Amino acid sequence: MADQEHVRKEDVRINVDAVVTKLASMISKDDLCRSSKCCIFKVPRILLRHNPKAYTPIAFSIGPFHYGEEHLRDTQNIKLKYLYDLVSRFVDQGTSTEKKLILMDLTEAMSEIWEEARECYAGPINMSKDEFVQMLVLDGCFLIELFYRYKELFFRSEEANLTSNKDDPIFSVNTMIQVLHHDLILLENQIPWVVLACLYELITKQVINQLPLDLLVLIFFNGTFSRKAGLLQHEDHMIQSITDFMERKHKHILDLLRNSMVGVKKDNHNNNINWQQLPSATILQEAGIKFKATTKASLLDIQFRKGVLEIPPLHIHETTESLLRNLICFEQCLPNCKGKITSYAILLDNLINTSKDMEILCKRGVVDNWLNNEEATEFFNQLYNDTFVNYFHYSKLIVDVNEHCGHRWPKYRRVLMHDYFKHPWALTSVFAAAILLFLTFLQTLFTILYK
Repeated sequence: MADQEHVRKEDVRINVDAVVTKLASMISKDDLCRSSKCCIFKVPRILLRHNPKAYTPIAFSIGPFHYGEEHLRDTQNIKLKYLYDLVSRFVDQGTSTEKKLILMDLTEAMSEIWEEARECYAGPINMSKDEFVQMLVLDGCFLIELFYRYKELFFRSEEANLTSNKDDPIFSVNTMIQVLHHDLILLENQIPWVVLACLYELITKQVINQLPLDLLVLIFFNGTFSRKAGLLQHEDHMIQSITDFMERKHKHILDLLRNSMVGVKKDNHNNNINWQQLPSATILQEAGIKFKATTKASLLDIQFRKGVLEIPPLHIHETTESLLRNLICFEQCLPNCKGKITSYAILLDNLINTSKDMEILCKRGVVDNWLNNEEATEFFNQLYNDTFVNYFHYSKLIVDVNEHCGHRWPKYRRVLMHDYFKHPWALTSVFAAAILLFLTFLQTLFTILYK
Protein backbone atom coordinates (compact mmCIF):
# COMPACT_ATOMS: atom_id res chain seq x y z
CA MET A 1 0.00 0.00 0.00
CA ALA A 2 2.79 2.39 0.94
CA ASP A 3 4.65 1.49 -2.27
CA GLN A 4 1.58 2.30 -4.39
CA GLU A 5 1.19 5.69 -2.68
CA HIS A 6 4.88 6.45 -3.31
CA VAL A 7 4.46 5.60 -7.02
CA ARG A 8 1.43 7.89 -7.30
CA LYS A 9 3.37 10.78 -5.71
CA GLU A 10 6.27 10.12 -8.08
CA ASP A 11 3.86 10.24 -11.06
CA VAL A 12 2.45 13.55 -9.85
CA ARG A 13 5.94 15.00 -9.47
CA ILE A 14 6.88 13.93 -13.00
CA ASN A 15 3.73 15.57 -14.43
CA VAL A 16 4.37 18.79 -12.53
CA ASP A 17 7.92 18.91 -13.80
CA ALA A 18 6.71 18.49 -17.38
CA VAL A 19 4.15 21.26 -17.01
CA VAL A 20 6.71 23.60 -15.45
CA THR A 21 9.17 22.89 -18.25
CA LYS A 22 6.52 23.60 -20.88
CA LEU A 23 5.39 26.82 -19.18
CA ALA A 24 8.99 28.01 -18.83
CA SER A 25 9.47 27.43 -22.55
CA MET A 26 6.26 29.28 -23.40
CA ILE A 27 7.03 32.37 -21.32
CA SER A 28 10.54 32.67 -22.74
CA LYS A 29 9.23 33.38 -26.25
CA ASP A 30 10.10 36.76 -27.78
CA ASP A 31 6.59 37.40 -29.13
CA LEU A 32 4.91 37.66 -25.71
CA CYS A 33 5.64 41.35 -25.33
CA ARG A 34 4.01 43.71 -27.82
CA SER A 35 6.48 46.02 -29.53
CA SER A 36 6.26 49.74 -28.77
CA LYS A 37 6.08 50.22 -32.57
CA CYS A 38 2.89 48.17 -32.81
CA CYS A 39 0.21 50.25 -34.56
CA ILE A 40 -1.74 47.90 -36.89
CA PHE A 41 -4.28 45.78 -35.08
CA LYS A 42 -6.98 43.19 -35.63
CA VAL A 43 -10.37 44.73 -34.85
CA PRO A 44 -11.60 43.55 -31.41
CA ARG A 45 -14.72 41.35 -31.62
CA ILE A 46 -16.65 43.69 -29.34
CA LEU A 47 -16.37 46.43 -32.01
CA LEU A 48 -16.42 44.15 -35.07
CA ARG A 49 -19.88 42.76 -34.23
CA HIS A 50 -21.59 46.15 -34.77
CA ASN A 51 -20.81 46.25 -38.50
CA PRO A 52 -18.28 43.68 -39.83
CA LYS A 53 -18.45 45.13 -43.38
CA ALA A 54 -17.08 48.45 -42.10
CA TYR A 55 -13.79 46.72 -41.19
CA THR A 56 -13.45 44.27 -44.11
CA PRO A 57 -11.77 44.97 -47.50
CA ILE A 58 -13.99 44.70 -50.58
CA ALA A 59 -11.41 44.13 -53.34
CA PHE A 60 -7.81 44.96 -52.28
CA SER A 61 -5.68 43.42 -49.55
CA ILE A 62 -2.94 45.65 -48.17
CA GLY A 63 -0.57 44.12 -45.64
CA PRO A 64 -0.60 40.57 -44.23
CA PHE A 65 -3.90 40.29 -42.32
CA HIS A 66 -6.07 39.74 -45.42
CA TYR A 67 -3.31 38.52 -47.73
CA GLY A 68 -4.37 35.61 -49.96
CA GLU A 69 -8.09 35.73 -49.13
CA GLU A 70 -10.03 34.26 -52.03
CA HIS A 71 -12.30 37.24 -52.74
CA LEU A 72 -9.26 39.56 -52.91
CA ARG A 73 -7.07 37.53 -55.28
CA ASP A 74 -8.42 39.00 -58.51
CA THR A 75 -6.85 42.40 -57.80
CA GLN A 76 -3.32 40.99 -57.40
CA ASN A 77 -2.80 41.38 -61.17
CA ILE A 78 -3.77 45.06 -60.91
CA LYS A 79 -1.12 45.52 -58.23
CA LEU A 80 1.47 43.78 -60.42
CA LYS A 81 0.59 46.03 -63.38
CA TYR A 82 0.95 49.12 -61.18
CA LEU A 83 4.31 47.88 -59.89
CA TYR A 84 5.53 47.45 -63.47
CA ASP A 85 4.22 50.89 -64.47
CA LEU A 86 5.84 52.56 -61.45
CA VAL A 87 9.24 51.07 -62.26
CA SER A 88 8.79 52.03 -65.94
CA ARG A 89 7.81 55.56 -64.94
CA PHE A 90 11.29 56.28 -63.56
CA VAL A 91 13.40 54.26 -66.01
CA ASP A 92 12.00 55.94 -69.16
CA GLN A 93 12.44 53.46 -72.04
CA GLY A 94 14.80 51.43 -69.93
CA THR A 95 15.67 47.80 -70.62
CA SER A 96 14.28 44.89 -68.63
CA THR A 97 17.69 44.64 -66.94
CA GLU A 98 17.43 48.23 -65.67
CA LYS A 99 13.92 47.56 -64.38
CA LYS A 100 15.15 44.43 -62.64
CA LEU A 101 17.91 46.46 -60.98
CA ILE A 102 15.31 48.89 -59.60
CA LEU A 103 13.29 45.95 -58.26
CA MET A 104 16.50 44.63 -56.70
CA ASP A 105 17.08 47.97 -54.93
CA LEU A 106 13.50 48.09 -53.66
CA THR A 107 13.59 44.49 -52.43
CA GLU A 108 16.95 44.94 -50.69
CA ALA A 109 15.63 48.08 -48.97
CA MET A 110 12.59 46.16 -47.69
CA SER A 111 14.76 43.25 -46.52
CA GLU A 112 16.68 45.74 -44.35
CA ILE A 113 13.57 47.10 -42.61
CA TRP A 114 11.31 44.02 -42.66
CA GLU A 115 11.75 43.38 -38.92
CA GLU A 116 10.81 46.98 -38.10
CA ALA A 117 7.78 46.63 -40.37
CA ARG A 118 6.84 43.30 -38.77
CA GLU A 119 6.87 44.90 -35.32
CA CYS A 120 4.11 47.28 -36.45
CA TYR A 121 1.61 44.40 -36.65
CA ALA A 122 -0.13 42.99 -33.57
CA GLY A 123 -0.54 39.22 -33.50
CA PRO A 124 0.80 36.33 -35.55
CA ILE A 125 1.54 36.57 -39.28
CA ASN A 126 1.64 33.29 -41.18
CA MET A 127 4.14 34.33 -43.81
CA SER A 128 7.80 33.56 -44.43
CA LYS A 129 10.32 36.39 -44.48
CA ASP A 130 10.53 36.23 -48.29
CA GLU A 131 6.74 36.35 -48.68
CA PHE A 132 6.53 39.25 -46.24
CA VAL A 133 9.20 41.29 -48.09
CA GLN A 134 7.58 40.53 -51.45
CA MET A 135 4.23 41.72 -50.08
CA LEU A 136 5.79 44.96 -48.79
CA VAL A 137 7.32 45.75 -52.20
CA LEU A 138 4.18 44.89 -54.18
CA ASP A 139 1.63 46.61 -51.91
CA GLY A 140 3.83 49.64 -51.25
CA CYS A 141 4.62 50.27 -54.93
CA PHE A 142 0.98 49.72 -55.90
CA LEU A 143 -0.08 52.46 -53.47
CA ILE A 144 2.58 54.91 -54.64
CA GLU A 145 1.64 54.42 -58.32
CA LEU A 146 -2.06 54.77 -57.40
CA PHE A 147 -1.41 58.09 -55.63
CA TYR A 148 0.71 59.30 -58.57
CA ARG A 149 -2.05 58.57 -61.07
CA TYR A 150 -4.69 60.20 -58.93
CA LYS A 151 -2.52 63.31 -58.54
CA GLU A 152 -2.22 63.51 -62.34
CA LEU A 153 -6.00 63.21 -62.55
CA PHE A 154 -6.40 65.91 -59.93
CA PHE A 155 -4.48 68.49 -61.98
CA ARG A 156 -5.68 67.57 -65.47
CA SER A 157 -8.79 68.45 -67.48
CA GLU A 158 -11.72 66.04 -67.59
CA GLU A 159 -11.25 65.46 -71.34
CA ALA A 160 -7.58 64.54 -70.88
CA ASN A 161 -8.49 62.19 -68.04
CA LEU A 162 -11.04 60.30 -70.16
CA THR A 163 -8.46 59.80 -72.93
CA SER A 164 -5.49 58.76 -70.77
CA ASN A 165 -7.40 56.45 -68.40
CA LYS A 166 -9.30 54.50 -71.05
CA ASP A 167 -7.42 51.23 -70.38
CA ASP A 168 -6.61 51.76 -66.71
CA PRO A 169 -7.99 48.87 -64.59
CA ILE A 170 -8.87 51.27 -61.76
CA PHE A 171 -9.65 54.68 -63.24
CA SER A 172 -11.67 53.30 -66.16
CA VAL A 173 -14.09 51.58 -63.74
CA ASN A 174 -16.53 53.98 -62.10
CA THR A 175 -16.81 52.27 -58.71
CA MET A 176 -13.14 51.38 -58.21
CA ILE A 177 -12.01 54.64 -56.55
CA GLN A 178 -14.88 54.42 -54.07
CA VAL A 179 -13.86 50.82 -53.31
CA LEU A 180 -10.25 51.93 -52.74
CA HIS A 181 -11.36 54.81 -50.52
CA HIS A 182 -13.01 52.13 -48.38
CA ASP A 183 -10.27 49.48 -48.49
CA LEU A 184 -7.31 51.79 -47.81
CA ILE A 185 -8.73 53.26 -44.59
CA LEU A 186 -9.30 49.94 -42.81
CA LEU A 187 -7.22 49.35 -39.68
CA GLU A 188 -6.55 45.72 -40.62
CA ASN A 189 -5.56 46.73 -44.17
CA GLN A 190 -2.59 49.00 -43.47
CA ILE A 191 1.08 48.97 -44.38
CA PRO A 192 3.62 50.77 -42.14
CA TRP A 193 4.41 54.34 -43.18
CA VAL A 194 8.13 53.59 -42.87
CA VAL A 195 7.71 51.14 -45.77
CA LEU A 196 5.93 53.65 -48.01
CA ALA A 197 8.40 56.42 -47.14
CA CYS A 198 11.41 54.19 -47.86
CA LEU A 199 10.04 53.01 -51.23
CA TYR A 200 9.02 56.54 -52.21
CA GLU A 201 12.44 57.96 -51.39
CA LEU A 202 14.20 55.30 -53.47
CA ILE A 203 11.87 55.69 -56.45
CA THR A 204 11.96 59.49 -56.55
CA LYS A 205 15.56 60.15 -55.49
CA GLN A 206 16.47 61.59 -58.91
CA VAL A 207 13.22 63.52 -59.41
CA ILE A 208 13.34 67.29 -58.84
CA ASN A 209 10.50 69.18 -57.08
CA GLN A 210 8.67 65.99 -56.18
CA LEU A 211 5.51 66.34 -54.07
CA PRO A 212 5.85 64.99 -50.51
CA LEU A 213 4.25 61.58 -50.01
CA ASP A 214 1.97 62.98 -47.27
CA LEU A 215 0.50 65.45 -49.74
CA LEU A 216 0.01 62.78 -52.42
CA VAL A 217 -2.05 60.72 -49.97
CA LEU A 218 -4.08 63.77 -48.87
CA ILE A 219 -4.88 64.57 -52.51
CA PHE A 220 -6.17 61.02 -53.02
CA PHE A 221 -8.45 61.33 -49.99
CA ASN A 222 -9.36 64.96 -50.64
CA GLY A 223 -13.01 65.59 -49.72
CA THR A 224 -13.33 62.36 -47.72
CA PHE A 225 -14.09 64.20 -44.48
CA SER A 226 -15.30 67.51 -45.81
CA ARG A 227 -15.48 69.42 -49.08
CA LYS A 228 -15.21 72.76 -47.27
CA ALA A 229 -12.85 72.11 -44.33
CA GLY A 230 -9.50 70.42 -43.88
CA LEU A 231 -5.85 71.05 -44.72
CA LEU A 232 -6.40 71.29 -48.50
CA GLN A 233 -9.53 73.47 -48.21
CA HIS A 234 -8.38 75.84 -45.48
CA GLU A 235 -6.95 78.87 -47.31
CA ASP A 236 -5.80 80.87 -44.27
CA HIS A 237 -2.31 79.71 -43.28
CA MET A 238 -2.78 76.59 -45.48
CA ILE A 239 0.92 76.28 -46.35
CA GLN A 240 1.94 76.56 -42.69
CA SER A 241 -0.74 74.04 -41.66
CA ILE A 242 0.47 71.52 -44.26
CA THR A 243 4.12 72.12 -43.31
CA ASP A 244 3.38 71.52 -39.62
CA PHE A 245 1.31 68.46 -40.55
CA MET A 246 4.11 66.90 -42.61
CA GLU A 247 6.54 67.25 -39.71
CA ARG A 248 4.50 64.65 -37.84
CA LYS A 249 5.62 61.03 -37.96
CA HIS A 250 2.69 59.03 -39.32
CA LYS A 251 2.28 55.35 -38.51
CA HIS A 252 0.31 54.42 -41.64
CA ILE A 253 -2.32 55.88 -43.99
CA LEU A 254 -5.14 55.67 -41.45
CA ASP A 255 -2.99 57.50 -38.90
CA LEU A 256 -2.16 60.16 -41.50
CA LEU A 257 -5.89 60.71 -42.07
CA ARG A 258 -6.43 60.95 -38.33
CA ASN A 259 -3.64 63.52 -38.05
CA SER A 260 -5.18 65.55 -40.87
CA MET A 261 -8.55 65.44 -39.13
CA VAL A 262 -7.16 66.31 -35.69
CA GLY A 263 -4.96 69.11 -37.06
CA VAL A 264 -1.79 70.58 -35.60
CA LYS A 265 -3.39 72.93 -33.08
CA LYS A 266 -2.27 72.27 -29.51
CA ASP A 267 -4.89 70.94 -27.12
CA ASN A 268 -5.56 73.65 -24.52
CA HIS A 269 -8.90 72.28 -23.34
CA ASN A 270 -9.49 71.16 -19.78
CA ASN A 271 -10.55 67.63 -20.71
CA ASN A 272 -11.76 64.95 -18.33
CA ILE A 273 -13.89 61.84 -18.40
CA ASN A 274 -16.66 63.38 -16.25
CA TRP A 275 -18.25 65.08 -19.22
CA GLN A 276 -21.80 66.33 -19.44
CA GLN A 277 -24.20 65.47 -22.23
CA LEU A 278 -24.87 68.06 -24.92
CA PRO A 279 -28.55 68.69 -25.78
CA SER A 280 -29.71 67.76 -29.27
CA ALA A 281 -29.68 70.23 -32.17
CA THR A 282 -33.46 70.66 -31.88
CA ILE A 283 -33.30 71.57 -28.18
CA LEU A 284 -30.34 73.90 -28.71
CA GLN A 285 -32.15 75.68 -31.53
CA GLU A 286 -35.23 76.11 -29.33
CA ALA A 287 -32.95 77.66 -26.69
CA GLY A 288 -31.79 80.23 -29.25
CA ILE A 289 -28.40 78.71 -30.08
CA LYS A 290 -27.42 79.10 -33.72
CA PHE A 291 -25.33 76.73 -35.83
CA LYS A 292 -22.70 78.05 -38.20
CA ALA A 293 -20.55 76.14 -40.69
CA THR A 294 -16.93 77.30 -40.56
CA THR A 295 -13.85 76.60 -42.68
CA LYS A 296 -11.07 75.26 -40.46
CA ALA A 297 -7.84 73.35 -40.99
CA SER A 298 -9.11 70.77 -38.48
CA LEU A 299 -12.52 69.14 -38.66
CA LEU A 300 -12.45 68.79 -34.87
CA ASP A 301 -12.03 72.54 -34.27
CA ILE A 302 -15.54 73.19 -32.90
CA GLN A 303 -16.07 76.49 -31.04
CA PHE A 304 -18.91 78.11 -29.06
CA ARG A 305 -19.01 81.92 -29.18
CA LYS A 306 -21.83 84.29 -28.16
CA GLY A 307 -24.60 81.77 -28.58
CA VAL A 308 -23.25 80.38 -31.87
CA LEU A 309 -21.93 76.83 -32.22
CA GLU A 310 -19.30 76.94 -34.97
CA ILE A 311 -18.75 73.54 -36.59
CA PRO A 312 -16.62 72.67 -39.65
CA PRO A 313 -18.91 70.89 -42.15
CA LEU A 314 -18.77 67.09 -42.28
CA HIS A 315 -19.30 65.26 -45.58
CA ILE A 316 -21.40 62.10 -44.99
CA HIS A 317 -21.26 59.51 -47.78
CA GLU A 318 -21.00 55.73 -48.27
CA THR A 319 -17.48 55.49 -46.79
CA THR A 320 -17.95 57.80 -43.78
CA GLU A 321 -19.12 55.11 -41.36
CA SER A 322 -16.20 52.80 -42.23
CA LEU A 323 -13.72 55.65 -41.89
CA LEU A 324 -14.97 56.86 -38.50
CA ARG A 325 -15.35 53.31 -37.13
CA ASN A 326 -11.78 52.41 -38.10
CA LEU A 327 -10.41 55.67 -36.68
CA ILE A 328 -12.25 55.04 -33.40
CA CYS A 329 -11.02 51.43 -33.35
CA PHE A 330 -7.44 52.64 -33.92
CA GLU A 331 -7.74 55.03 -30.96
CA GLN A 332 -9.14 52.24 -28.80
CA CYS A 333 -6.28 49.84 -29.66
CA LEU A 334 -3.29 52.22 -29.68
CA PRO A 335 -1.75 52.62 -26.19
CA ASN A 336 -1.86 56.14 -24.68
CA CYS A 337 -3.84 57.54 -27.61
CA LYS A 338 -6.17 60.45 -26.89
CA GLY A 339 -9.62 59.58 -28.19
CA LYS A 340 -10.22 62.78 -30.15
CA ILE A 341 -12.16 61.07 -32.96
CA THR A 342 -14.14 59.15 -30.34
CA SER A 343 -14.93 62.47 -28.64
CA TYR A 344 -16.06 63.88 -31.99
CA ALA A 345 -18.37 60.89 -32.52
CA ILE A 346 -19.86 61.36 -29.04
CA LEU A 347 -20.48 65.06 -29.66
CA LEU A 348 -22.22 64.35 -32.98
CA ASP A 349 -24.30 61.61 -31.38
CA ASN A 350 -25.41 64.09 -28.70
CA LEU A 351 -26.38 66.64 -31.35
CA ILE A 352 -28.13 64.13 -33.64
CA ASN A 353 -30.83 62.14 -31.86
CA THR A 354 -33.48 62.18 -34.57
CA SER A 355 -33.77 62.86 -38.30
CA LYS A 356 -35.10 66.32 -37.35
CA ASP A 357 -31.75 67.11 -35.71
CA MET A 358 -29.99 65.94 -38.87
CA GLU A 359 -32.26 68.15 -40.96
CA ILE A 360 -31.39 71.21 -38.84
CA LEU A 361 -27.64 70.64 -39.22
CA CYS A 362 -28.00 70.03 -42.97
CA LYS A 363 -29.92 73.29 -43.42
CA ARG A 364 -27.20 75.19 -41.56
CA GLY A 365 -24.48 73.63 -43.74
CA VAL A 366 -22.86 71.84 -40.79
CA VAL A 367 -23.55 68.43 -42.36
CA ASP A 368 -23.32 67.64 -46.08
CA ASN A 369 -25.40 64.45 -46.10
CA TRP A 370 -25.44 62.20 -49.18
CA LEU A 371 -27.40 59.48 -47.37
CA ASN A 372 -31.00 59.75 -46.25
CA ASN A 373 -31.47 61.43 -42.86
CA GLU A 374 -32.70 58.28 -41.11
CA GLU A 375 -29.66 56.21 -42.20
CA ALA A 376 -27.18 58.91 -41.22
CA THR A 377 -28.88 59.46 -37.84
CA GLU A 378 -28.86 55.73 -37.06
CA PHE A 379 -25.16 55.26 -37.76
CA PHE A 380 -24.21 58.27 -35.58
CA ASN A 381 -26.33 56.88 -32.72
CA GLN A 382 -24.40 53.58 -32.83
CA LEU A 383 -20.96 54.81 -33.82
CA TYR A 384 -19.14 54.68 -30.47
CA ASN A 385 -21.01 51.78 -28.83
CA ASP A 386 -18.75 49.56 -26.66
CA THR A 387 -15.87 52.04 -26.68
CA PHE A 388 -14.02 53.08 -23.53
CA VAL A 389 -13.77 56.84 -23.03
CA ASN A 390 -10.89 57.95 -20.79
CA TYR A 391 -10.49 61.33 -22.50
CA PHE A 392 -13.12 63.74 -23.76
CA HIS A 393 -12.01 66.54 -26.05
CA TYR A 394 -15.09 68.77 -25.70
CA SER A 395 -15.64 68.94 -21.93
CA LYS A 396 -15.26 72.72 -21.67
CA LEU A 397 -17.31 73.39 -24.81
CA ILE A 398 -20.26 71.39 -23.47
CA VAL A 399 -20.04 73.12 -20.08
CA ASP A 400 -20.15 76.52 -21.84
CA VAL A 401 -23.14 75.51 -23.99
CA ASN A 402 -25.07 74.08 -21.04
CA GLU A 403 -24.37 77.17 -18.92
CA HIS A 404 -25.67 79.37 -21.75
CA CYS A 405 -28.82 77.24 -22.02
CA GLY A 406 -29.29 77.46 -18.24
CA HIS A 407 -29.67 81.25 -18.27
CA ARG A 408 -33.23 82.54 -17.89
CA TRP A 409 -33.98 83.84 -21.37
CA PRO A 410 -32.74 80.79 -23.33
CA LYS A 411 -34.63 78.58 -20.87
CA TYR A 412 -37.90 80.54 -21.28
CA ARG A 413 -37.39 80.77 -25.01
CA ARG A 414 -37.03 76.99 -25.26
CA VAL A 415 -40.25 76.46 -23.28
CA LEU A 416 -42.09 78.94 -25.51
CA MET A 417 -40.76 77.39 -28.70
CA HIS A 418 -41.43 73.83 -27.55
CA ASP A 419 -44.81 74.25 -25.86
CA TYR A 420 -46.43 77.18 -27.66
CA PHE A 421 -44.67 77.75 -30.99
CA LYS A 422 -44.14 74.14 -31.97
CA HIS A 423 -46.10 74.58 -35.23
CA PRO A 424 -45.79 77.49 -37.70
CA TRP A 425 -49.49 78.39 -37.42
CA ALA A 426 -49.14 78.79 -33.64
CA LEU A 427 -46.94 81.84 -34.17
CA THR A 428 -49.47 83.20 -36.69
CA SER A 429 -52.29 82.75 -34.17
CA VAL A 430 -50.33 84.54 -31.45
CA PHE A 431 -49.49 87.38 -33.85
CA ALA A 432 -53.17 87.71 -34.87
CA ALA A 433 -54.26 87.66 -31.22
CA ALA A 434 -51.72 90.38 -30.40
CA ILE A 435 -53.07 92.61 -33.22
CA LEU A 436 -56.64 91.98 -32.05
CA LEU A 437 -55.67 92.88 -28.48
CA PHE A 438 -53.95 96.06 -29.69
CA LEU A 439 -56.99 97.10 -31.76
CA THR A 440 -59.28 96.42 -28.78
CA PHE A 441 -57.02 98.61 -26.64
CA LEU A 442 -57.19 101.43 -29.22
CA GLN A 443 -60.97 101.15 -29.42
CA THR A 444 -61.30 101.35 -25.65
CA LEU A 445 -58.90 104.31 -25.53
CA PHE A 446 -60.81 106.29 -28.18
CA THR A 447 -64.11 105.47 -26.49
CA ILE A 448 -62.84 106.94 -23.19
CA LEU A 449 -61.29 110.03 -24.84
CA TYR A 450 -64.34 111.01 -26.90
CA LYS A 451 -67.05 110.07 -24.42
